[in-house]
Amino acid sequence: MTTPALEAIRQSIHVAVKIKTVREAMARDALQAHFQPIVRLNDGVVVAHESLIRGPQGTELAFPDVLFAAARIENLTGELEQHCVKKGLQTWSKHSIGTKLFVNLSANALVAVIKQLGGSGVLEALKAASVAPSSLVVEITEHDHIHNLGRLVEGVAQLRGHGVQIALDDFGNGHSNLRLWAELRPEIVKIDKYFVSGSPTDAVKVQTLRGLMRFAETFNTTMVAEGIETADELKVVRDLGIELGQGYFLGRPSAAPVPTLTPASQAVISSAEIAVLPEPTRSAGSDFRAEQLAKPVPPVESSAMVDDVARLFAKDESLRAVAVVDSGRPSALLVRQSFLNQYSKQYFKELYGRKPCSLFANTSPLMLDKHTGLEALTEVLTSADQRYLTDGFIVTEGGRYLGLGTGEQLVRVVTEVRMEAARHANPLTFLPGNIPISEHISRLLASGVDFVACYADLNDFKPFNDHYGYWRGDEMIRLLARTVVARADARRDFVGHVGGDDFVVLFQSGDWLERCEEIISVFNERASTLFDAEALRRGGIDAEDRHGVMRFFKFTTLSIGVVRVRAGQFTKPEDVASAAASAKHHAKVSALGLFVDGA
Repeated sequence: MTTPALEAIRQSIHVAVKIKTVREAMARDALQAHFQPIVRLNDGVVVAHESLIRGPQGTELAFPDVLFAAARIENLTGELEQHCVKKGLQTWSKHSIGTKLFVNLSANALVAVIKQLGGSGVLEALKAASVAPSSLVVEITEHDHIHNLGRLVEGVAQLRGHGVQIALDDFGNGHSNLRLWAELRPEIVKIDKYFVSGSPTDAVKVQTLRGLMRFAETFNTTMVAEGIETADELKVVRDLGIELGQGYFLGRPSAAPVPTLTPASQAVISSAEIAVLPEPTRSAGSDFRAEQLAKPVPPVESSAMVDDVARLFAKDESLRAVAVVDSGRPSALLVRQSFLNQYSKQYFKELYGRKPCSLFANTSPLMLDKHTGLEALTEVLTSADQRYLTDGFIVTEGGRYLGLGTGEQLVRVVTEVRMEAARHANPLTFLPGNIPISEHISRLLASGVDFVACYADLNDFKPFNDHYGYWRGDEMIRLLARTVVARADARRDFVGHVGGDDFVVLFQSGDWLERCEEIISVFNERASTLFDAEALRRGGIDAEDRHGVMRFFKFTTLSIGVVRVRAGQFTKPEDVASAAASAKHHAKVSALGLFVDGA
């Protein structure tokens, strides 16, 4: 039995099968507008919908990519774009939903529409479609070269003059670039989905989004994060402070605009739980170069006499060394201390005063190109030849003399950069250091969510480190890092390495107590494997205590101090850290392994 509904579907498929070209699809009014919600991320309110197009069902043209690819072949791209806008406006006018409508036009199509209709003509078209200009956002989708940027700017100005807003689509893709942003000054910029996809685990994408937010603030632009497809991606862009979002997790395109979010996406937005943002594993001092150590000390030629160099050193007591240079290229280094030691010997001046100074120079000095980075400079610190610490070194540019550097400078710079880097990421475990820890605590406090702050520390680690050496001590610290990270939820829980054997864990997971107990149990069991057979037989080792007294120490174990932080309990991250450190002290003193403040 054939029902009217079934017959209508059959007729639709029958008509669709006959449609093989874009021109036919437009002529038969076979294209349908769909609408995808755009959401305010701080409260989950649907503030706008983007008008999208779907081709005739049952044909290859049903898919937008295929539809527009076919339009390019038929040389109908501009006509198809205008048809889609018209269809979107007509369909939208049938729904009284009270949000803004985004319609898509390429830059060249927009220029053509303005040229054809003028600003007043566009206004009349909107009036005919019963769409208020103030509710319309023209989204410029530009993936090809813009033929005339000046005309585009003029066209945008005309639309804006009638109350229409402008959005720039897919920023970061195709020809959507900073110049276009600066020239058009759009009210809204939609960030390409590439930067959102995978952002919960990609520190570079998170940093890029933060950078784009600074541009948006400069230009007074509202940002839309496109391509939000998971709860974790939604949480990241929400926590970064991006104002609007769009994507399948928030709502798929549908024939009728939806006024509210799905329960799943609304639950994420309403939750006080914050995202654990990935930290960049930056290379310490990656922008540092040897050029920054070069002091422009005037050199001498190899033909300069010994007496001349002696007078040079006598004239300037701060002069530590002088480079020997011929035709701009350094060949040796005269070091003040060793040179003057020779010069002060009896009869030296009489015998060698008129001899070339190169006879008493270091002919194999350390030479570094100005582009030498910090990693290579650090290797110099551990090289077999340590003369540079007192002699200094020569800095060159393309083999030509640039200046001199000192060993003290190099040691100081490497130390300072490493210390600064350790505040961001511990060089042993690569876990976030003090600064990211404080930043995450600040975010937790600002969110108003309840969380748990844990401070983990090893018991009797110093005797182990002293007995077996730093290498095995480092291995135990790495073991602790692996144990903690493996038992924390990367989406909810933040693991940081303060330094040495001190770690901080900031739990949002509800089962934090079970996780802490498992961390202690697993670590204590595995830590014993780092002791030798004799220690395993005896149950510990003999080592000096902090007072230099030799005594017996049992296997190294783990203590964790826990503070349950309630909303409004603390205002500063350092207060949370202090409370957790105090709980850790109680855990170590009581020898309980786990101490929960207030338990």
